[in-house]
Amino acid sequence: MTAPATQPSATDAPQVDLADPYLAAFLAWLLPGAGHFYQGRWGKGGLFMVCILATFFVGLWMGQGRVVYASWRPNDQRYAYICQVGVGLPALPALVQAMRMKSGEAPYWNGVMAPPLLEGQRMPRQWVEEQVAKHNLDAEDFPDLRRSEPRDYVTYLRSDVEREISPKLASTSSRDPYNQLSDWNLRLGPFFELGTVYTLIAGLLNVLAIFDALAGPAAPTTAGKHPTEPQTVPGAA
Repeated sequence: MTAPATQPSATDAPQVDLADPYLAAFLAWLLPGAGHFYQGRWGKGGLFMVCILATFFVGLWMGQGRVVYASWRPNDQRYAYICQVGVGLPALPALVQAMRMKSGEAPYWNGVMAPPLLEGQRMPRQWVEEQVAKHNLDAEDFPDLRRSEPRDYVTYLRSDVEREISPKLASTSSRDPYNQLSDWNLRLGPFFELGTVYTLIAGLLNVLAIFDALAGPAAPTTAGKHPTEPQTVPGAA
């Protein structure tokens, strides 16, 4: 005599209350783990929050706050930001910085998450002088600082009157104009790329967390067999 054994069906898997899955997905994007907290999935939410945010901020630290920025300007398209913004709120200050610099205003937070200066870009003189004093910028990159009649705005790597040619500009071509991104790569070395990869991975990991908040955990399937099909257990009596 044999004893029938049945395989567990998909309905036997633990059911998870996803509450409003679309709101949970939005919260999961806004702050990693927040959507799972909303659903009462505290363990998984805490795990996502710690791992994803730690990866993001370690990468931001390695890149000294320069590796996360939003830019779609000619000669400076930051495609990595498409993935980085997957981490949600922590990456959104980059949009604020981009809008301020586009309008000619000084960025906030000492330039963290601000896009690099492009050759010919005008910036407020007072902000430039503050950054030069902090050794974040080189005074030689702003010839207008040496004017006998100071102006409220100065131009990066170009003087409207003297038309001075700096060693940096002399080493580049019109097809590949110089910008501050070159300085960042030179100063940070491999840490700029490492920081970019860390923050990019954090954003992609949060995309998986968003999907988990939206659809719930993947349930095991019984491929190839009917869920209620009995099986014969050898040796059973």
